[in-house]
Amino acid sequence: MTLRLAFLASNNGSAMRAIVGAIAAGTLAAEAVILVSNRAAAPALAFAAAHRMNAVVIPTKDDPDAADARLCAALMEEKIDLVILSGYLRKLGPQTLAVFENRILNTHPALLPKHGGQGMYGRRVHEAVVAAGDTETGATIHLVDGEYDHGRIIAQAKLPVTPDMTVDAVEQAVLAAEKELFVETLRRIVAETLTL
Repeated sequence: MTLRLAFLASNNGSAMRAIVGAIAAGTLAAEAVILVSNRAAAPALAFAAAHRMNAVVIPTKDDPDAADARLCAALMEEKIDLVILSGYLRKLGPQTLAVFENRILNTHPALLPKHGGQGMYGRRVHEAVVAAGDTETGATIHLVDGEYDHGRIIAQAKLPVTPDMTVDAVEQAVLAAEKELFVETLRRIVAETLTL
């Protein structure tokens, strides 16, 4: 089975870059088909174009319902198997969620349900982990539903947090773990040892 993948990214799309790298290396049986961003300035767009992916901008702020319809149509047109959120900082609309139910995956830079929810992304999460004095953090891959960081957890990678670790150190460790976890999770889906 070769998965047809779509990526949604608001900025760099670091998970997308790791997944595309694994595809190029021949270690993941998938095809990177399309990237959709809500921001025309997102660096992920140039990366996608350079890797022969369809790169599309669909702004969401002014008319979320129209954006939802456009996104859903673009994904359906490309016959996408799985949608990967790679730092996509917008909530998905009901049409896309319904059509692609149990086929949208997100990565979160903490061990959900801790440090999740609206506004909890990127560095904010690592700051919260350090401020809470957590001894463990990691990365979570979950199915996307209508609430932030809420859907069924598919995979987690756990990492120790030592008292001397800075927010930067936590961020770098989690970023590396997230990329590896996402590629490995997709391999398991391809091999049908993990079902959504």
